[in-house]
Amino acid sequence: MIEYMSIAAGEILTPTVIGYIILGVLIGYIVGALPGMNRTTAIALAIPFTFTMPPAAALSFLIGINKGGAAGAAVSAILLNVPGEPSAVVTTYDGYPMTKQGKAQKALVIALVASVVGDLLATVVLILLAQPVARFAIGLGPIELASILIFSITFIAAVSGDSFYKALIAGILGLLLSAPGIDIETGLPRMTFGLLELYDGIPLLAVAIGTLALSEILVQIDEGWRGDHRYPQVAADKAKDSEPVFGMKDAVQVAPSILRGSLVGTLVGILPGLGATLASFLAYTWVRQSSKTPEAFGKGAPEGVAASESADNATVPAALIPVFAIGVPGSLSTALLMGAFMMHGLTPGPFLFKESGSVVFGIYLGMLLASAALLLVGLFGQRIFSMVIQIRKSVLLPVIVFLCIVGAYMEAGGMFGVYLMLVFGFVGYFMKKFDYSFVTFVVGYVLGPMAELTIRQSLIISDSNPAALIDHPIAILFLLLAVFSIWRFAIAGARSMQIDRAATPTDGPSDTPPEGGDR
Repeated sequence: MIEYMSIAAGEILTPTVIGYIILGVLIGYIVGALPGMNRTTAIALAIPFTFTMPPAAALSFLIGINKGGAAGAAVSAILLNVPGEPSAVVTTYDGYPMTKQGKAQKALVIALVASVVGDLLATVVLILLAQPVARFAIGLGPIELASILIFSITFIAAVSGDSFYKALIAGILGLLLSAPGIDIETGLPRMTFGLLELYDGIPLLAVAIGTLALSEILVQIDEGWRGDHRYPQVAADKAKDSEPVFGMKDAVQVAPSILRGSLVGTLVGILPGLGATLASFLAYTWVRQSSKTPEAFGKGAPEGVAASESADNATVPAALIPVFAIGVPGSLSTALLMGAFMMHGLTPGPFLFKESGSVVFGIYLGMLLASAALLLVGLFGQRIFSMVIQIRKSVLLPVIVFLCIVGAYMEAGGMFGVYLMLVFGFVGYFMKKFDYSFVTFVVGYVLGPMAELTIRQSLIISDSNPAALIDHPIAILFLLLAVFSIWRFAIAGARSMQIDRAATPTDGPSDTPPEGGDR
């Protein structure tokens, strides 16, 4: 371990790599602050530019974008009442009221401190837990791993979006998308349609950039942004001269909320599929219920900002624990990071520590440096970011389209990747239009090759005999959990459909349309 740490320190503690980490945090913070943009888009666009970097530096750079994006989303939420990401919705509850009270700078500093503390605590938990969990996972065979992957996909489908069936369909489509390429058992091309470009499979970045970044541009075009050349107006900070922005009294006031939010964010982040949005809501609810003045929440309570931001940012490192330990991503951003691992010759999972120990410790060190960079970038750049978010979309969106084309071209080595990106851009547009889950789609695509390999190995080991599961109780447990996920959320979906039907009048014609219009 000492050898790994010394090698990692030699790779990471250089001016170039530290500069990459700070740049990653800065990019993530700016993208997170821009309404309508998100960190997954930034990660997808940045992956092609990491090909020439050492693995630890490249992954630290991408994780820095992820961390910066989570924190930056609070800027527009507080100043404009427009969350940069869905997970920052809860921050608007008290952040924007503080802005209207002339306490915008205080709200921004509280959000930043909560983000950094939540991120740092969850990073420490990652360092402490990932390797012990991986040691346990090493004892699992293909049958156990196959059952874990089946459970992960069904569970993520169950908790992603409003419709379990739509999420499951998206996951299955993602699995099918991973099928083209060279068959792992026969070595023959499969579903390549005579195209040599598909022998290595469908490029990850063409899928990611198209479904995440380009589709968002199409959605915003559809919403009619083209004629809007107005700049958003940021409220003035009236109290910056009359009182300290953030003093010891404020720190004591928000400290319990930050700790509670960090705990909730870490626990939720470890579980695949739950996500930062749920963590923010749970932390905010807990802090409000335990407060002596719950009536202050929603009217500018600093504790509300601290709880939501600490929980949001704690999920970022915590979500990497299942990636490092068992090779299962639980969110869009971790799925993209897992793809980046593979592009740099690393296999996420229990053998990662044994095969690439120095790289893992380098990533740990890079994540700690990213936490420090997050504090510095936030403190010195918040006033600048408050101006950046006023960039009009007619300027911003063409730049993003250009980066989409460059990223797809670089990763696929030609126009084939650009064509695929355009196709998946429209696929992503219709998925958003009809509310199909992006999480299960991308996770299914990333997990497809691993799921196929472990299931095939399981069938060979068991001689295709289901009775062999008797000797694998862990596999039985996860398969039962998968069945329960399907049953529980399928029943909930059926009940929801029955309620919707009952709410729609069907007894005859009516002079007035049902409330809410067409469904």
